[in-house]
Amino acid sequence: MKRALALVERDMRKFRRSPALLFASLVLPLVQLVILGNAFGGNIKNVNLGVVNLDHGPQSADVIERLRAVGANARTFLPTDYDDEGAAVRDLRRGVLGAVVIIPQRYSRDLLERHQPHLALITDNTDRSVAGAVSQQMSDLVASINAPQVTPRERAQAALDVVEVYPYINYIKYLLPGSVTLAIFVTAMIGGGMLFIDDKARGLHEGYMVTPITKWELIAGFNLSGVIKAMLAGMTVLVLGGVIAEVPNFFEPVRLAELTMMAVLTSVALIGMMFFIMARISDPLVPRAIFGVLNTLLFFPSGAVYPIAGFPGWLRWMSVCDPFTYAVHGFRTLLLKDSGITAVTTDIFALALTSVVVLSGATLLFRRTL
Repeated sequence: MKRALALVERDMRKFRRSPALLFASLVLPLVQLVILGNAFGGNIKNVNLGVVNLDHGPQSADVIERLRAVGANARTFLPTDYDDEGAAVRDLRRGVLGAVVIIPQRYSRDLLERHQPHLALITDNTDRSVAGAVSQQMSDLVASINAPQVTPRERAQAALDVVEVYPYINYIKYLLPGSVTLAIFVTAMIGGGMLFIDDKARGLHEGYMVTPITKWELIAGFNLSGVIKAMLAGMTVLVLGGVIAEVPNFFEPVRLAELTMMAVLTSVALIGMMFFIMARISDPLVPRAIFGVLNTLLFFPSGAVYPIAGFPGWLRWMSVCDPFTYAVHGFRTLLLKDSGITAVTTDIFALALTSVVVLSGATLLFRRTL
């Protein structure tokens, strides 16, 4: 037992002397618990709702007041006035709005004359959780319009017509963008970060130090090989997933080119982030310890499995800083909405900026010494 206890003492000393391993083992699981506890099941809030009032009568003013009351209290959606129906639908397709309500002409007159006018609700059904929450809230609003304070002999009732701007989106299509991003990340973590640390632990990097190769060339070589591996993984999952999920018009050349560009940007950003994290780490246990927790910190706040609109405020801010968020949104827009490259310019800029920052940081942190 004395020799066994000596081994225990040695491992405990090594554990105590590794702050990164202590942090990954003790603190990060608590962070994971908090994030997972808040990333699922939240009430949908703060969905941008476009309101097109083509009537401008007293009854339509009542509808707008009710919409604003929802925005001020339940906050399921935040109404924004639009003068043009076409502009509202374009913003819906671009992802600026989550839904559009259209109050038709003669709404007030038809309601007073008991002609049962119809309000139109156009939803972005690529995110069925948000679309369902907005539809339910609008149904309740219409029900309140149809409930008079004094029951008349003949009721003036309004109806709601729900229009889905895209074909039916099942959950496997909804998960596909997150799966592609996750495949790239796993390859970046295992084929990039872990392999880099393992090579360093085995002494393979010593051979680089006796050559005239520069620090920047080392970083460029490591990242380029990682990007190639991540691209192979991401494109494989993308193509197979697109076929399995039956994404319409998936093999259009322009669409495939846009998706490939998004995969390249995502690969560069995530591989660069892995080398930035691993630049000063030499203990091969650390990347294995943080792999699962880092996956949670990046994957779940990105909106890959549940809409960001259901997150608490602090988790939404985390999603803004998460490169996964922009990769998932970019893939989802190109795969499910087929809106073209102009709809993902923000995602492209965010991933490009992330790549520049992490690669510059990795170059500064990397030491060309043993």
